[in-house]
Amino acid sequence: MVLTPSKMSPLGQRAPDFKLVDVLTEDEMSLREIQSDIATVVMFICNHCPYVKHILDVLVALTCDYIPKGISFVAINPNDISAYPEDSPEEMRKLGEEKDFPFPYLFDGTQNVARAYDAACTPDFFVYDQNMKLVYRGQFDDSRPGNHNPVTGKDLSEALDCLLRGKRVTLDQHPSIGCNIKWKQKELAATY
Repeated sequence: MVLTPSKMSPLGQRAPDFKLVDVLTEDEMSLREIQSDIATVVMFICNHCPYVKHILDVLVALTCDYIPKGISFVAINPNDISAYPEDSPEEMRKLGEEKDFPFPYLFDGTQNVARAYDAACTPDFFVYDQNMKLVYRGQFDDSRPGNHNPVTGKDLSEALDCLLRGKRVTLDQHPSIGCNIKWKQKELAATY
């Protein structure tokens, strides 16, 4: 595991479109089908990362609070499953069912979507407004495994609350920190 921060993409960028399979329903989903007219949260997560595991229960609870308010969430796993089989679509489905994910859990087997978003780590969060412009990127909160700060989702919640109130999201944003995305070796990437 390599401790990696978010790249903190420039705010205002438009969300790259995608079409990926939701492992929970086996349906192909596009960003257009997922997006909300209030806010859309694109989350890069995986099964094996201890930083994702650390926040996962609170993340699921947070999404359950905000989905009824009209905010959309989607989780994407871009990891190389040949090196990390616990991140395979089958294992993703098991985790999504066990945790009762209220959002689609998509598998990015080519890793093209993660590259388009310039995602660097798991977890990595990107929040888009009603025009699909990036208004927040960074951490869930400042809790990390072992630092004894409670998992609250404060940073993500504050951004979403601003959008719900029609206010500008603060520019004081902090990178997420987690496991680096497990990129495929170039010669292997062509086979998937």
